[in-house]
Amino acid sequence: MSSSLSQKRTYRMSARAEAAAATRERLLAVAWEQFAARPYEEVHLAVLAAEAGVSSQTLHNIFGSKEQLLTAAYVWWGVRVMASRDTAQVGKVGEAIENLFDHYELHGRAILRMISQEERFPAIRQMTDAGRTFHREWVGRIFRPTLAGLRGKSRERRLAAIVLATDLLAWRLLRLDMQIDRVEAEGIVVEMVEGADPKR
Repeated sequence: MSSSLSQKRTYRMSARAEAAAATRERLLAVAWEQFAARPYEEVHLAVLAAEAGVSSQTLHNIFGSKEQLLTAAYVWWGVRVMASRDTAQVGKVGEAIENLFDHYELHGRAILRMISQEERFPAIRQMTDAGRTFHREWVGRIFRPTLAGLRGKSRERRLAAIVLATDLLAWRLLRLDMQIDRVEAEGIVVEMVEGADPKR
């Protein structure tokens, strides 16, 4: 095979791979938008495929089942959220809560919709459980100075208090149910987190 033919073949393969990656990315973006906006049973793969500009068969070939697509879309979205959440600096309570509220203000309602369906759909429960695990680990890392020096049940108790104060449901109660201004709501959560630290 000549050098020019080899180069052309390599170019075609690269172009196909880029097109396939772009199609997958487009499908994931549309899928998350759909799953985040409506109940699981109201998301129809044919409609989703049409919105992404592909056939239903292409969607099926890439992702398989609806549950597999949901899982892939959730992971696709979750990677971006985790990267954003991880920009919070360890020990900076006010900045960490502001970062958290940025996330909740953008995505809180979608996550609440997912949580409301988790008992009916195992795939959703798997994703929401993963989100809870990430949040607990994030709290343990970002608020490490507040947990410093504690061991065993004492550490677990303080960690649980901070997880509770920073949970999505606390945001819902403050912002959606009680209609508290964001700045004031953030201040309340900061006080709750700092109140969990007896050294303050």
